[in-house]
Formats: sequence, structure tokens, C-alpha cells
Amino acid sequence: MNTARELRRLPALHRLLETEVAVSLANEYGQAAVVAGARKVLAAVRTDTLERGEPVPDATGLADRLAEWMQANLTPTLTPVVNATGVILHTNLGRAPLSHDALSAIQQVGLGYSNLEFDLATGARSDRYRHSRRVLAYLTGAEDAVVVNNNAAALMLILAAYCKGREVVISRGQMVEVGGGFRIPDILEQSGAHLREVGTTNRTYVSDYLEALSDRTAAVLVVHASNFHQVGYTVQPELADLVSAVRGTFRDADRPLVLHDLGSGLLMPLGGCLEAEHTVADSVSAGADLVAFSGDKLLGGPQAGVVVGSAGAVAPLLRHPLLRALRVDKLILAALGATLEPYVRDEATVTIPALSMASKSAAELKTRAEALCRTLSGHGVPVTTVDLYGAAGGGSMPGTPIPGAGIAVRVDRPDMWSASLRAGKPPVVTVIRHGQLVLDLRTVFPDQDQVLVQALLTVHGR
Repeated sequence: MNTARELRRLPALHRLLETEVAVSLANEYGQAAVVAGARKVLAAVRTDTLERGEPVPDATGLADRLAEWMQANLTPTLTPVVNATGVILHTNLGRAPLSHDALSAIQQVGLGYSNLEFDLATGARSDRYRHSRRVLAYLTGAEDAVVVNNNAAALMLILAAYCKGREVVISRGQMVEVGGGFRIPDILEQSGAHLREVGTTNRTYVSDYLEALSDRTAAVLVVHASNFHQVGYTVQPELADLVSAVRGTFRDADRPLVLHDLGSGLLMPLGGCLEAEHTVADSVSAGADLVAFSGDKLLGGPQAGVVVGSAGAVAPLLRHPLLRALRVDKLILAALGATLEPYVRDEATVTIPALSMASKSAAELKTRAEALCRTLSGHGVPVTTVDLYGAAGGGSMPGTPIPGAGIAVRVDRPDMWSASLRAGKPPVVTVIRHGQLVLDLRTVFPDQDQVLVQALLTVHGR
């Protein structure tokens, strides 16, 4: 290939911008963005020709390259999906869906100004944490609370405020990785605390903790086994027993704090599949000085890290400089406040989507599955109803299956169907089990059933 001759085939910038595709893109993205994209594309093609000897695309090919560049670089990528996996708090799909009340609160506060840090009664500056402190204290039985941007940040703040340069005692069986490669030992190290491991992976006793306590101990950290489940020859002490033992060993002024990283943040006792999950109030009543948990797990709200505890234990967190770096904005506080309201009214299982999904009976889901199968079978789609077991997800209730129902599509290439459904608008995320494409209805909102029908019919018709 004659490189010089090939490069002469590259059009001038204005020629590319005059193409029908470029004009259409300018209407969508604006002229300045398309000009910048066209320059990037022409430069990339020139490099491909010079360094790899690739031919210059024709006018249609260049226009397509421009459209691809604009789509890949300047189009927002966060998009709603239909979750047909059966995992309620699917971390990769955004965890807890927000309630209509939470979304309304975000809109009302976000569209204008608010009293975020302003006292309307006095006209003086106030603090943003007052918007959630009292209601969180009321719902958990704690004296005070503070909200940061996620649960890992909540734990980091506690450790930085209380444990820097001192020891934190933790069971070897609770040295967990909380997801995304973030490990409890790493968080302790970053906070400046020194880790003191006790017990073994499967068995830790109160006596193991007590033997490790000294004047260098700042805290005992109990980490809820939120993303794994131990069975068999195992022992972990009850939180109340551990609190009692620590308090009986030290004078109040000298004793280490007992911290509980609860993780999932269930605020009220629930029956059925959630019956065994500890509530935040359980940890507070057991005597933990500070309890940390997530806002976007079983609480059912926005991403946030919540710390509740005694007023004396929370106060240093509110004064700590790190809080500024971890603080939540007005939209999170608005959504959290609206999420907490139904708990006060004892309506959470009705209005909080995550709790509503968890409480659906298998019979109710099977009725929906049968209706979908009738519709799809009538159009020739090879489907059947199936009994399924979903999961809470998000590190909540590990090893606890939730009986439910859904539909299975019997096709030769379920992987291709799954990919096609993910490429749809909206994307539908499914699972493949036993060689079948499976859609679990527990995590599909009832008003999305027709979306599933249309998506499956579209793929079937290809």
C-alpha cells in the first residue's frame, strides 16, 4: 500500500462535517462537540494508516466512525435496566430501588434551594445532619446519629476518630472482604488503627477477646457476616455477651468501645425470609457503643453510611475533620428522609420497594409467571413457569434462599438470548440456569411485565 496516496484520501475536516451523519449528530450533541469528535476520528485514522498500514475508510465508514466515537465518549452510560435476576439488592444493578416518595423528595429539594444548613426559625447557619439525626435515633433506639456517603466511610470515620495509633480487636472469622476488593484489614490500616486478631476462622470466644484487651485497645470491632455464611463447627459470641464482658473488665472511663459493623441496616423485624436478620435496634439494645450500616441495602434508601449510638460516642464523629470529606449532599438527605417516613408510620413493607419485593409470596409470583407464559406461548415463545429461589443480595442474609417463581425460556443458545435482551431498550438482565434462560419475577416490578413480553417477542422474532 502506498501510504502517502492512502493518506491523501482522508477528507478535510469540513467535508466530514458536511455529511448527513455529522449534521444529524450536531443536532443531538451540538456543533462544537461534533467538530472535536471529527478531529479525533481523523487523527485516529491517520495513525492507523501510518503505523499499521490500514486503509482509509470511505466517506460512509468515516461517518460511522464519528457516530461510534460520539456514542462511546459523549453519551451518558448510566441507564435503567429490568432486573430479572431475583437478587433484590443487586450491587451491580444499583442495590435498592428508591421509593416514589424518595424520588419526589429528591425532585422537590433538587429543583431549587433548601434549608440544608439554614435554621429557618433563627435565620442562622445550621448543620445538615439535623435532618436525619432525630428520626434515626427514634427508629433504632439510639441517642444520636450521623450520615456519611457509604458504610465503608462510616467505619473509616469511627476508626479515625477513636482508634488512630491504637489497637482494634477483631475475630479472625470476621476479617471479611466487603466487595470490590475492599477488606476490613485494609480499612483499619488506612484509618491508622492497629489490627489485633483473636480466635480462629471458625471459632472465637468471649475469652479470646478479653485476653487481647489492654491499655492499648481502643475498640472491639464486631463485623456482621453479611456476605458469607459459616456453618458446621463454628462459634461467635452474642453481641450482648461480648459487651457485658468488656464492660465488666474495665472502668467506664477506660474501657474500649464496642463497635458493630452491621452492614445491611434492617430497621424493623420482619417475618418470612427476613426473620433471622438482626435489626439495628437489636445491636443498640445489646449495648454496642456505635453501630454502622448501609442506607441502600435492607433499609431500602439511597447510598449512605449511617452511624447510630450514644450521644457521647457520636459527638466526636460530628467534630472530626474527616466528616467534611465524607458528608452527604442535599439529595441523599432528602431521599433518606423520605425513605424513613414510612418506617415511622409502620408502612415500610408496602412503600419501600426492596422490602415489598422481599415480602412477595411464591404463589403471587407464580400467578404472574403463568400469565406471562400464556401470552408468550401464544406467540410461539417456548416458555414455562419455574419455581425459583432468589436472594436478598447486597451482602444481606447470605445463604438464605427466598422461594419464588419466574419463567424459563427453552432455547438452544440461551447465552445469545441473554445478550440480546441486555442490548434492548430497556436492557433486561437475566440468568442462565441448567441450560435455560431464566427470568425471576421477584425483582421485576409488576408494571414491567409487559416490557418483558415485548423484549422476549423482539428477540424471538429475529
